[in-house]
Amino acid sequence: MAVVDVNLRRGSLAERIVFGILALALLVLGIFFIAAALVAGSILAAVALLRLWWLRRRVRKTQEARYLSTEYTVVEREEPPPPSLPPER
Repeated sequence: MAVVDVNLRRGSLAERIVFGILALALLVLGIFFIAAALVAGSILAAVALLRLWWLRRRVRKTQEARYLSTEYTVVEREEPPPPSLPPER
């Protein structure tokens, strides 16, 4: 098994510059990967929340349609007068 020993203090200036550029490239690539993962995660979370809201809305409308509700006004009528009997003779 081969072992690679990278000692930047012993390397030449060109090696150190190449390793620095590679490290910087990996850092930038990692930052872009994390940014893409955060954007994808936030989009997935938004879609999941929108779906949950839609399902709750549909269930609420179904439950509201189960009962008939309306406005009404109570009208009280006067009692009719008692029937008048014919006068007694």
